Amino acid sequence: MFARIDHIGVAVESIDDALALYDEAYDMTLVHREVVEEQGVEAVLLDVGENHVELLQPLGADTPVGKFLAKKGPGMHHVAYQVTDIDAELERLRAAGIQLIDETPRIGIRGSRVAFCHPRSTGGVLTEIVQPAEDH
Repeated sequence: MFARIDHIGVAVESIDDALALYDEAYDMTLVHREVVEEQGVEAVLLDVGENHVELLQPLGADTPVGKFLAKKGPGMHHVAYQVTDIDAELERLRAAGIQLIDETPRIGIRGSRVAFCHPRSTGGVLTEIVQPAEDH
């Protein structure tokens, strides 16, 4: 079961340029910055209350976020929901007929375990399931 919205992912051409809006104009606090090689992105998390906005800059044009930017341009990339047991949640979603991009969780930002659900089975919205690392 989803516990809460963990973050909204936003694809950007340049994190540094995007921070002028999110950090300076919106006055959101940057709490973490990391390169996630496995996902082909540099990502930053900005606080919005108990939730986050995640800015995603592709590491290359051939990465999923790079392809997204080429096709759709900058903007909302995904919605992420937090869970306490990602393995059980993926099994529940599979049983409900949701098409999973990731059959097993992978490591995401800050050591979280993450998996994505395909937009064709989630109303057109790329959906990420997130189980935070124990220390976050």
